[in-house]
Amino acid sequence: MCFNETNGRISKLMSMIKALPINLSNLQKTVLQQIVRGTTNPYRLVRRAKLILAAASGESNSSISRRLELDRVQVRQWRSRWFEEREKLSAAEEQQVTEKALMVLIKGILSDRPRPGTTKSFTVEQVVQIVEIACEECEKSDRPVSHWTPSELADEAIKRGIVEKISPRSVGRFLKGSDITTTSRSLLVKCQN
Repeated sequence: MCFNETNGRISKLMSMIKALPINLSNLQKTVLQQIVRGTTNPYRLVRRAKLILAAASGESNSSISRRLELDRVQVRQWRSRWFEEREKLSAAEEQQVTEKALMVLIKGILSDRPRPGTTKSFTVEQVVQIVEIACEECEKSDRPVSHWTPSELADEAIKRGIVEKISPRSVGRFLKGSDITTTSRSLLVKCQN
């Protein structure tokens, strides 16, 4: 059997595999569209968000592959990853997380998986919970402050048992990554809903 014959059989088998169905809630679709329209989002993230939106609209893997200039294996991989994470997304929406928190979760799903080496200190779920705290009113946590600071958020995350320990600097990186705006004094956090 020659290479072209084997390659042709593999292509035929791959085309026979049924694409996993992608169903999006209105909120998931809104967040994905925001990622696509965002001017500061990394190109990879935008392309993956476009891929999921196209898959949800019923577009085939081959069509998505051609349009977004991706290998069909990559299209299947990201469709499969989204399909695997659908329960986590549904659970987050059932808990009525904010749009910002859902954005963090979706960006985590559409991001590359960790490579070998140093392990990540915090899970996507922990980051989402910390961002959720940042979007709450400080008074709900019995804190004598008018705005959240990274230091106050770190203390609150530890108090609630979300993490055992965390630095204010890590909290600041999470907030920066979730597009939560800060006031003119960079330590004060205001959440946009």
